[in-house]
Amino acid sequence: MKSIIFVCLGNICRSPLAEGIARKIILEKNLDIKVDSAGTGDWHIGDAPCEHSIKVAAQNGVDISTQKSRQVNQNDFTKYDLIIGLDESNMTNLAKLGAKGALKLGSFGCNNEDVPDPYFFDGFEGFEKVYTMIETCVTQLLKEHNHI
Repeated sequence: MKSIIFVCLGNICRSPLAEGIARKIILEKNLDIKVDSAGTGDWHIGDAPCEHSIKVAAQNGVDISTQKSRQVNQNDFTKYDLIIGLDESNMTNLAKLGAKGALKLGSFGCNNEDVPDPYFFDGFEGFEKVYTMIETCVTQLLKEHNHI
């Protein structure tokens, strides 16, 4: 595996966290893997990750503050070795867009659970729970696909 793209709905909370966590692990383990993130929707294109995602990432030693949201496109489906959706809705959207062989992040260490959108939790605690789940799954994904 040489490249991964993480995909959620708007690319402002979950997939930027997954990208940031993966980048941190890749750097620490001196791996040669390209990583990116995108959303299936277009309403946040060019926006920074949301404030709570930036904060929870920073609390865990991950800087996602310079990331900018973008929409996933057809080129991504051939450009990246792994296309990783964050929940079942993202997986459905990816399939409709023509992505073949996409995998759900929760299938790596979290019993195939959806990574929930933290906006449906009350307050900052939801972002902490989502961060922990994403970190677990990204770590397991990299172990399974890179033997770290």
